[in-house]
Amino acid sequence: MINQLAASLTESISGPHAHIYIALIEGAIIALTAVASYYAMRTVETIMMYFIDKSPTKWDDDLLNTRFLKAFSQLMPAIVVAWLLPRFFSSRDLTVNWVSILTSSYILWIAVYIISVFLTNLYNAFSRRKRFRPYAVKGIFQMIRLVVYSLAVVINISLIIGRSPLSILMALGASAAVLMLVFKDTILGLVASVQLTANKMLHRGDWIVVDSHGANGEVIDISLTTVKVRNWDNSVTTIPPYSLISESFKNYQPMRRSGGRRVDRSILINAASVRFLNPDEIEALQAEGWLEGLEMSSAARQVNLHLLRRYLESYLARDPRVRHDMLMMVRQMDPTPTGLPLQLYFFTDETRWKEFETIQSDIFDHVYAVINRFGLSIYQIAAMQA
Repeated sequence: MINQLAASLTESISGPHAHIYIALIEGAIIALTAVASYYAMRTVETIMMYFIDKSPTKWDDDLLNTRFLKAFSQLMPAIVVAWLLPRFFSSRDLTVNWVSILTSSYILWIAVYIISVFLTNLYNAFSRRKRFRPYAVKGIFQMIRLVVYSLAVVINISLIIGRSPLSILMALGASAAVLMLVFKDTILGLVASVQLTANKMLHRGDWIVVDSHGANGEVIDISLTTVKVRNWDNSVTTIPPYSLISESFKNYQPMRRSGGRRVDRSILINAASVRFLNPDEIEALQAEGWLEGLEMSSAARQVNLHLLRRYLESYLARDPRVRHDMLMMVRQMDPTPTGLPLQLYFFTDETRWKEFETIQSDIFDHVYAVINRFGLSIYQIAAMQA
């Protein structure tokens, strides 16, 4: 049909400038066809958006959005031009040849743009879903996009110089060492991102501590070349992903998931105050109910530090804010020149920082208050010197 149309134009138009008129008419036909194909695709886009909006699933809303479909509308006219151009014009014409190269380049970069939009939509779809949100997939998407753009550049160069893309890639292979040096951080970042994701070592929202980089806070972003941590003072620390693989870091997220946060604190007892209690002191403690289940004669044979440890264990066991299914103990540590450490080791049922500190402070407020009632004193250097 197109060949018949071209032949009909050649037979119908004659004269000294007939080839110019024929070229203008054929160019106008190509342009009108391209415009018609564009509006046809916009109509198809409207119909598709109607069915996408009506569908019950949300994946199609995220992936096939208006931006993605508009990219296809821009692609169709170029495909029409690239298909019609050699059928109306001779490929030996230099002008037509350059127009064909430009059209092919346009199709190439519109295709790259479509892939980029699709990858962006896919990443945003993952980010909106809670079960996928923690995974460090941003770096993987960035690497795929980088590979697509790199291949597009090679193909575009091959279109311009008229060489095979494979020959260009082989030429680049000779300079692989230079490319490795230029893209060192990108390659290391990709490897680190894959390792962090595959081994489930790091997710967005995790609380991590990286002493070597001064980071102590929540991970807010994981990309191909950086991991951003918002510290508790609201500053942001940027860490290369491969540093988290080559060095050690502490991740507190398993603690959050366990539902129990550890308290490990010691009180320095003045060793000189450790003694046996007299009957009046024991009766006072029994009146308070702090020697529950212990007879007067048994209590008289126990030193006050033992009675305090026994009471604190009972106190922690009764506190509903302490996890009783996790390790809990009150123990005496090795003596030091600054006193005899009495350690309280237990887990709270609250992992949030402020609530955790409140529980810890409430418990130790009580501990500090009852120590003197057991005839013990806290070691303080100023008090000892006085």
